[in-house]
Amino acid sequence: MAALELDKLVWIPAGCPPHKELAANSPTAEQRLEMTEIAADQLLLPGITQVWDVEIRREGKSYTADTLRQAAQRWPEAELWLLMGTDMFLTLHRWHKPEQILALAGVCAFGRTEADGEEVFAPQREFLRKAYPEAKIATITIPGLVDISSTRLRELLAQGKGREFLPEAVYGYLLRETLYGTHADLKHLSMEDLRCVSYSMVKAKRLAHIRGIEEEAAKLARRWGADERRMRRAAILHDCTKYLSREEHLAICDRYGVELDPLERATDKLLHAKSGAALAKHIFGEDDIYDAILYHTTARAEMSLEEKLLYIADYMEPCRDFPEVGELRRLAYADLDGAVGMGASLSMQEMVQRGKELHHDTLGAYEFYGKGNKT
Repeated sequence: MAALELDKLVWIPAGCPPHKELAANSPTAEQRLEMTEIAADQLLLPGITQVWDVEIRREGKSYTADTLRQAAQRWPEAELWLLMGTDMFLTLHRWHKPEQILALAGVCAFGRTEADGEEVFAPQREFLRKAYPEAKIATITIPGLVDISSTRLRELLAQGKGREFLPEAVYGYLLRETLYGTHADLKHLSMEDLRCVSYSMVKAKRLAHIRGIEEEAAKLARRWGADERRMRRAAILHDCTKYLSREEHLAICDRYGVELDPLERATDKLLHAKSGAALAKHIFGEDDIYDAILYHTTARAEMSLEEKLLYIADYMEPCRDFPEVGELRRLAYADLDGAVGMGASLSMQEMVQRGKELHHDTLGAYEFYGKGNKT
């Protein structure tokens, strides 16, 4: 993007690649689209990166010439560039309608490794310029690239290796969907794999918050004598359903018998704690952190130690910035019940200011912890 001064980067997963047959156990088009969306999201460039499902929706072979024609119609004022790796660049003249491709867009080729330099690019670049005099062609070498082919990566994944070549969230999606020969047991995930799976379920912009809560919950666990491993797992999973629709939240709660009051059924912020707790218990086998996740948004009276720690860690993790957060952080390590009471009081004030209905559990937490009735 920097080399070409691009304003937008559009990712387009192929629908039905014309140059190869997909193996019978290949991910579906929808799964490849989801992986692409997760990968693009990891760049944290909203409004600049975009995933376009044009080829997934199109019937028949996915020819680049057709895609570029549709791109020119969608962005008529744009200067289009087609980005590709070395191997695709070296065979471009044998593609379907290469003259249309080069008329519709500039072509930028980049090496798979730093070794793919001028001795590789120059002959093909000069050939294409002579064959298509009006074509715009650029070749670049990107520093720091890692030499890994898709074929080799699939082999490594089937052996339980290769995670270092993928964003954590993409690898977590593979584990969730058991793709490319992975076979994770979701109820017995290592801490590292649990992070990846959880990260695959949320937007990348949420990850700093989740990581902050994990570290804060671990420190609080050490301070107050709780199980650090348990608190880390609770923090990792606490927001795993944050971006689901209301219908999806309700379906999860109905499926696993989570009781909801009318306010919870109508409020996404409250629902994600309930559906997240259900998945933590029934999908990930985390029975002992169920209540901590269930009440991490509202708090309640007579909370367990784990419930208090997750609630406060969520309220005061390093990304939080509000006038009272300094005092809340001090209290969390000096008077845990007092911190819970303060959190409940702040939540009540916020709801009143926003004209929102107060949940009875938050009121119960304030009555129990915020008025000197501490245990």
